[in-house]
Amino acid sequence: MAIQSSSASSILCASFSQDNRGFSIGTKDGFKIFDSESGRLCYERSIGAFSIVEMLYGSSLLAVVGAGEQPSLSPRRLCLFNTRTGAAIKEMNFLTSILAVRVNRKRLIVILQEKTYIYDLNKLKMLDAIDTVPNTKGLCAFSPSLDGCYLALPASTTKGSVLVYNVMERHSHGQIDAHRSPLAAMVLSSNGMYIATASEQGTIIRVHLVSQATEQSYSFRRGTYPSTIYSLSFGPSLRLPDILIATSSSGSVHVFCLGLLINQRVSMFIITYNGYFQEYSLSISQMNEPSWSLEREFNLFRTASDTMIDS
Repeated sequence: MAIQSSSASSILCASFSQDNRGFSIGTKDGFKIFDSESGRLCYERSIGAFSIVEMLYGSSLLAVVGAGEQPSLSPRRLCLFNTRTGAAIKEMNFLTSILAVRVNRKRLIVILQEKTYIYDLNKLKMLDAIDTVPNTKGLCAFSPSLDGCYLALPASTTKGSVLVYNVMERHSHGQIDAHRSPLAAMVLSSNGMYIATASEQGTIIRVHLVSQATEQSYSFRRGTYPSTIYSLSFGPSLRLPDILIATSSSGSVHVFCLGLLINQRVSMFIITYNGYFQEYSLSISQMNEPSWSLEREFNLFRTASDTMIDS
């Protein structure tokens, strides 16, 4: 789970790989790639500010977007970068700023304010272009599974409606009217089975079964007072997602259970505003109250580089 950075932080973006084994951060000075299990710094490059750094599992391919004024770091330029060679594979320029990028083994998704582009990752050929409602925050959700490969985008600027698009078959899957207020966050489970959404109110988080878009499966109350939801994250299970985690401006982390859990231990990764990686262990039992423990913590700006990520 990645927590978005604030303007006061030197971290401009943070995201985990599709299998959560690695994570990346973009800073005002460059970007870094870490191994989640060991905390090892696998790769770093200091050439300016980056607002988007997306990994493709544990490969050497990165999709990066700059946040600087010079042409090479323009927010309108997407660079596919090879960490093993240290060279750009492909650079793609757009008319407006790139707000989000998502990738899996076959597809590359580029989110602009009023347009979403879908590319074949291997051929780097554009397959589709979707006109969207104004999406100033670049909200989107993407399931990397090739069997349930869905993309979710805001379908309204006045209420919390979601457009679900089948990326592999390239057609609209349906629309979900999840909230009365505009969307603030959403996430698809890794297998594309569930989508979780939160509105700008931030009090209720709803979960829908993607195959039955009009039918609500779960509804969770995060709190009584409005709060900005920074991130939503499902557990990495490919069979049946059973954990949903939410972070918010209240400074809290909420963990919700989908279905019945018996004596389960969950590891949770968090990237904080002030540049720390934290791993918590959460024990869930029917008999006792859930218990938390901090297993490890380290400063992302004080970790020495070791070696590059595997190709």
